[in-house]
Amino acid sequence: MTDRLYLRHSTDKQTDARQKHALAALLAAGAPAYEDPATSSRVLSLDRVGFRALLDEAAVGDTIRIADAARLFRSVSDIIALRPVLIRRGLHLRVESGLLSGIDLASDDPGTKMMVSVLAAVLEFQRDMISENTREGVAAARAGGKTLGRPAALDEDQAADIVSAYLTEGTAVKSLARRHGVSPRTIRRILDEAGAREVPDLDEGQDDAPRSEGLDEDQAASPDPTLALDVPGLLAEQLREVEDEAVREAVAAGREIRRGQGYSVRVTAPLTVHQAALNLVSGLASGGAAPAGRKAYRVYSERISSASTPA
Repeated sequence: MTDRLYLRHSTDKQTDARQKHALAALLAAGAPAYEDPATSSRVLSLDRVGFRALLDEAAVGDTIRIADAARLFRSVSDIIALRPVLIRRGLHLRVESGLLSGIDLASDDPGTKMMVSVLAAVLEFQRDMISENTREGVAAARAGGKTLGRPAALDEDQAADIVSAYLTEGTAVKSLARRHGVSPRTIRRILDEAGAREVPDLDEGQDDAPRSEGLDEDQAASPDPTLALDVPGLLAEQLREVEDEAVREAVAAGREIRRGQGYSVRVTAPLTVHQAALNLVSGLASGGAAPAGRKAYRVYSERISSASTPA
């Protein structure tokens, strides 16, 4: 039986220092640690890369140890989904400090189930209050005339030049991005704000990673063009285990891209492979699928559709 440590923090500005202090004795004893850095608590524990790795390596009788309960779950829905998995695999879950330190949170008895549900509800309320206070603080700062967010990558004159080049010269988005040293998404945002594009990004706001633009003339002439598309992590995890060898190998060879609320895998493969991959997870498009699954399917579907359309 092995102690396995789990650590998580929500943003790039935070660290695991306090958690490592609480788990110091176990770390010194060589207990394996699994981390999900810069991962929001709104991402269910079973959807996190680090925690999934822990589950993959854990054996019956192993104990998952966390510095505090909020590192692993912060909502009722999360713990309701998590506990049956831990119980089915014969794993234990213990918090290293505080009032819960002597309790196995994965114990399959009514009392523990009730206590954990109440704890999750309190943590969920706390998380929502933090979000509400943050929103109120931002609103107050704006009302006071403060400018929030990152400075604009391009000034107004540069934005005007971009719109003019796009409309009058037909310059492609990627060419404009290279010319101005910014991402294609920045160019698309400027064009959309000016109303210069007929069809805005289908998944605007999902991520800052570059996505494939519409096909150029050479690509469009190819019967099966190769596309580099970001596959949401939730889908990638399922596609790594499918029987379709081409899909499985393409995902395995992809490059993982971590973000604040999860990750994606940049997969470079022929259009037919992307379409086959989408078909393999089509069950997530149904109304019975979880909201996160439906959203991941929609994002990937829209990326394939957008990228396979000639620019």
